[in-house]
Amino acid sequence: MTRLPRHGTDWPQLQDRMRQAAAQDIDWRRGRAPAYIHFAGEDVLEVAKQAYLMFFSENGLGLRAFGSLARFEADIVAMGLGLLNGGADARGAMTTGGTESIFLAVKAARDLARRQRPGLAVPEMVLPFSAHPAFDKAAHFLGLATIRVPLRADFTADPAAMEAAITPATVMLVGSAPAYPHGVVDPIEAIATLARSRALWMHVDACVGGYIAPFARQLGYPVEAFDFAVDGVTSISADLHKYGYAAKGASTLFFRDAASFELMEYRFDNWPRGQYSTRTLVGTRGGGAIAAAWAVMNYLGEEGYLRVTERVIATRRAIEEGLKPLGLQALGRPELSILAYGSPRHDMAAIGRGLGARGWMVGHVRQPDGIHLMLNLTHEPVVAEYLADVAQAVEAAKDAGPSAAGVVASY
Repeated sequence: MTRLPRHGTDWPQLQDRMRQAAAQDIDWRRGRAPAYIHFAGEDVLEVAKQAYLMFFSENGLGLRAFGSLARFEADIVAMGLGLLNGGADARGAMTTGGTESIFLAVKAARDLARRQRPGLAVPEMVLPFSAHPAFDKAAHFLGLATIRVPLRADFTADPAAMEAAITPATVMLVGSAPAYPHGVVDPIEAIATLARSRALWMHVDACVGGYIAPFARQLGYPVEAFDFAVDGVTSISADLHKYGYAAKGASTLFFRDAASFELMEYRFDNWPRGQYSTRTLVGTRGGGAIAAAWAVMNYLGEEGYLRVTERVIATRRAIEEGLKPLGLQALGRPELSILAYGSPRHDMAAIGRGLGARGWMVGHVRQPDGIHLMLNLTHEPVVAEYLADVAQAVEAAKDAGPSAAGVVASY
């Protein structure tokens, strides 16, 4: 059992041990990771690192003490609302990640329902089968029930099925832009229209798309409207540490109006220290994550985000086109950075194992069976290599014959 050492170790030795520990990690710089990394270039990474270190010790819980962080966060929220068509009354705050943003959106919808319907025992939310598990996680802790409905043939949410699932206990509808499993954007306008007609909270999970979809639309890609320009959208979650390219631990949650935003807050005053209030689930927040997000957004600017977005989408399209001659098709119509692909004619688990044997970490989709990629600039220079290895994996899978049924490895 590891115990705290009696004597300290000097930094060079520790640094060497840490490098050795990382030696077997996935080689993400060579594009081998299908998720977890969002890379926009060494220069952007360096800006994020240096900004993070400048505010490494500062605490986002104490914005009265650290006015710099308060200013950075206010700027970040304003920039995010500008990208997502927030009106004059729109508000928002930073969180530590997409799960926390979703959690707080669910909390806000629940608290509003409690205020409006005090006799409601178990509030429900209706969401597509493809919606992120963070909604179920939030429901578990907050005392809600989730009702997941089947997808349409193109893997997008089915508004008709969602409408049929609404009950007197429903308080919230959910759509994704895009949904993580297949990378497709749900019909947000149709879901928002339904929510508005039933006076329900409508949340858009744009944790993946919030900081790439606006630029894709500017570039002319056919991404459906998903933000506050859509009447009926109440709240939007968008992760800065994904396609905002900020340091890990940075997301945003936005609300259409100030009244909805107030529901994000938690207050407690029966305490010797006096009133305690936060707009986050966590208390302490690393100041570095806030500072790095502000620095990266200002470093890249609109021009930089447009440039990176164009390259990421071009990478996805190149892989998508390169898979077609191998008999592998995109699942649905991917619009941004995620590509899930498969084929009923191929053993996707065997292909995944073949890619794994060739040094690629493989993400899987289970319904239907497929392989999942969440792309960034580390993948741009390895497109040809990846496609060549997929081709070899396809041939090897044919030679091996059908594989035994079993659980497909997943990340």
